[in-house]
Amino acid sequence: MFEFLKRSEVGDLPEQKASAAGRVVAYHSAGRAAWSARDTGSLTRTGFAANPVGFRCVKLIAEAAAAVPLVLQDRVQRFEDHPVLALLKRPNGAQGKAELLEALYAQLLLSGDGYLEAVGGAPEAGGLPLELHVLRSDRMRVVPGEDGWPVAYDYAVGAKKHRFDVRQDRVICHIRNVNPQDDHYGFSPMQAAAMAIDVHNAASSWSKALLDNAARPSGAIVYKGAEGQGSLSHDQYDRLVSEMEMHHQGARNAGRPMLLEGGLDWKPMGFSPSDMEFQKTKEAAAREIALAFGVPPMLLGIPGDATYANYQEAHRAFFRLTVLPLVTRVMAAVSDWLCGFSGDPLVFAPDLDQVPALSAERDAQWRRVESAGFLTPAEKRHLLGLPPLKGGGQDAGQESGQEGVQDG
Repeated sequence: MFEFLKRSEVGDLPEQKASAAGRVVAYHSAGRAAWSARDTGSLTRTGFAANPVGFRCVKLIAEAAAAVPLVLQDRVQRFEDHPVLALLKRPNGAQGKAELLEALYAQLLLSGDGYLEAVGGAPEAGGLPLELHVLRSDRMRVVPGEDGWPVAYDYAVGAKKHRFDVRQDRVICHIRNVNPQDDHYGFSPMQAAAMAIDVHNAASSWSKALLDNAARPSGAIVYKGAEGQGSLSHDQYDRLVSEMEMHHQGARNAGRPMLLEGGLDWKPMGFSPSDMEFQKTKEAAAREIALAFGVPPMLLGIPGDATYANYQEAHRAFFRLTVLPLVTRVMAAVSDWLCGFSGDPLVFAPDLDQVPALSAERDAQWRRVESAGFLTPAEKRHLLGLPPLKGGGQDAGQESGQEGVQDG
C-alpha cells in the first residue's frame, strides 16, 4: 500500500540527462545577425546620434531645405507683406523661420512624420494663430476613429498626456512621408538605412576594439642569435629598447634607417586582405546610408563614388532630386493648413531664382528666353515665373511701340 513511498534503487533511474536535440546543434556557427530596434527612439540614437554618416545626411538636408528662399503667392500675384509671412518669419518666441523649418524637416527624416502645433489666436473665428511649434514625433500617437481617419492626437511627455481633438479645430498639422504599409504614420529614410547603419556602426566598433586590444605594430624585430645563444640578455634587451625609443620613434625620426646587428632581423607587419575588405564593407555601408537619404556620397567625402563629374554637378543633383521636392511637398501642406485659418488661397513655393546651386540652369534658361525674339516681354516674364508689371509699364510701352512700327 505504501510502496510508492519507498526509495527506488539507484540503478533503476533512467539515464536520460542529455538533451535529445543536443547532438544536432552546431555550436561553431556564427548565428544570425543582431539588428538594432526599429522604433524612432532607437533609430535616432543609433543612426543619428551614434553614426556620423546618418547625422551628416540629416543635418545637410534639413539645413539646406530650411535655407531655401520661399515666396508666398496666389493665382495672381506674389505677396511681399502678409500676416502669414510675418507668422512664418517669427513663429514663436524661441525660434525663427530657419530653426522651425529645420526641426520640422529633421523630424520627417528621422521618423517619417512631422507635426506642427498652432498656439493662441482665434482659429475657430478665422484668425491666424499667434505661434507655431514643432512637436516631437516619438511622443505623438494618432487616435483613429471608427472610419479609420484620425480623430485626435495624443502627445505624451513622461506620465503626462495631452489630447488634441481634430474634430473641433485644426491645431495640428500632420505631414508624413509615403508609407504603403501604414495608414497613419510615415516611413522615414532612417528606417530604410537601418541595416546599413548597423553594419557601419559594427565596423566602427570593430576598429575601436582592434585599436584597444589587438592593434598591430608596424613591425617586429626578430632575434635569430648565434649557435648556443637562444635569447638576448637583460642588458642587451634594455639597450635595444632604449635605442628604438631614442632614434626611431616620433615624427622627428620618421624615415630614419635602422641599423641592426648581432642576428637581429626586421619583419614588417600590415593589414591582411580580410582587414582591407572589412574597410571596403564599411565604405559600402556609408554609401548605402547616403543613398537612402538621397545625398550624393561625393558631398559627404565618401571615397569610391564617381557618379558625378564634379562637386558642382553633385550639389545641383542634391538640390534637384532631394531638397526641392521635400520643400515643395512640406510647404504645400503647411500652406493648405494655414489657409484653413485665414481663408485666403495662398501657397508657399521655393524661389528657384535665389537658389545658388541652380545658378547655371537659371542663366541658361534666361539666355534661351531672352534670345526668343518672337515672344513679347509679358510672355517672357510669364515663362520665367515672374508676375506681370503693374499698370502695363514697360511691357505696354514696348508692345505699343512694336505696333507703331508695324503700322508705319
